Amino acid sequence: MRKVRFYSQVVSLFIKRFAFLIVLGVLLGGVFFLGGEKIFSAFGPLVKVERVGVLGQFTQNNLPLSITSAMSMGLTTLDTESKPQAGIAQNWEVKEEGRVWEFTIKKGLKWQDGSNVKAGDLIYNIPDVAASYPDDNHIIFQLPDPYAPFPVIVSRPIFKRNLLGVGRWEAKDVVGNSGNIRELVLAEISLPAQAGTGREIIYLFYPTENMMLSAFKLGEIDTILDFSDNKKLTGFNQLHVEADNHLDRFVGIFLNTEDTLLNDKSIRQALAYATNKTNLGGPDAPRALSSISPLSWAYNPLVKNYNYDAKHAKDLIKNKKDLSINLATIPSLLSVAEQIAAQWQAVGIKTNVQVASGVPEKFQALLATEIIPPDPDQYNMWHSTQTSSNITNYKNPRIDKLLEDGRRTLKQEERQKIYLDFQRFLVEDSPVIFLYHPVTYTISRK
Repeated sequence: MRKVRFYSQVVSLFIKRFAFLIVLGVLLGGVFFLGGEKIFSAFGPLVKVERVGVLGQFTQNNLPLSITSAMSMGLTTLDTESKPQAGIAQNWEVKEEGRVWEFTIKKGLKWQDGSNVKAGDLIYNIPDVAASYPDDNHIIFQLPDPYAPFPVIVSRPIFKRNLLGVGRWEAKDVVGNSGNIRELVLAEISLPAQAGTGREIIYLFYPTENMMLSAFKLGEIDTILDFSDNKKLTGFNQLHVEADNHLDRFVGIFLNTEDTLLNDKSIRQALAYATNKTNLGGPDAPRALSSISPLSWAYNPLVKNYNYDAKHAKDLIKNKKDLSINLATIPSLLSVAEQIAAQWQAVGIKTNVQVASGVPEKFQALLATEIIPPDPDQYNMWHSTQTSSNITNYKNPRIDKLLEDGRRTLKQEERQKIYLDFQRFLVEDSPVIFLYHPVTYTISRK
């Protein structure tokens, strides 16, 4: 009893001595519990900051689409099948069989500085295309020839000036060096109901993956985008790793059709059958069958698949003697090239792997990654007149005609039939061996 009486006296004295502070603490606790967010917002917004690492060197003119599309939009936007939808323009009209395109700007749309979006603000520098602005709500493009994919061209996000766009995120700060951006800070534009809160994303750009990984280790960034090799993460704990399938790219072996050996279609097809494409890009990488994305409205899933068949490959080259090929590639694809070389050698084709920093001026076979344009128009890649961009030197009058018709034809149903045929004939000819769609990884801490 004495102990109980003693402790009660101590508690009583403590309460008497600190009564004011105790009452004040209870009152403040209640206030902050009920309306703390509003109180803190009076001293400034509550900002959640995420630091994101991005691989590559960029200027304001060539930032990744994933970043620019958060800050703004184009006259059009693209849906999941790469079909053009309304963007800054609410609608458009095509005239003169595809030579004239007139876009009507959405009413009430504002730039992030609060000013109204006017047609004259939208400057697209497109070669050989003349733009005119009859009033603040219309922009007219005059093309030299009919061009069905034009609405896709103007889907690129556009800015009034200095990354001032119409999107949910605005550029708060840009830090650069010699034109290249080192750091880009985006702030989310809060809705009225969210006043007092906010988010920021700080993008930090790194020229190499090793530098980006070192920054992640040091805690300089919270997230890594487009990391190519998750094997480098050995030893890390408590990571969240998410695989991203890039169906807008493919890894393939480009074959020089003017080469004295590879101008033979049967040799090109033999190489395709001799290549075991299963897991070549890793267990997460889906097979690529065509130069058009599987997500596209024009994709043809019924092309020849060239599944691995070493016996058929040997049959195609059984009358050929002393076959030898140089396979060039970039450092990041060297291990894949070595696997392919071993497979080709297994069917009797001597293969020498060469590492290059980019696309060699001359090559027999080139293992590389190609970006797939959102529209199925691939005139620049495969038409015989495109000597600088048709790196396989591929020439086929039938393909030329399909590519010409595809960009002139305005009705999507008719264009789809054209590109279904285009893929079927291209894959049959095998100027490129389609391997897989590459996978990268988004890495963050749990």
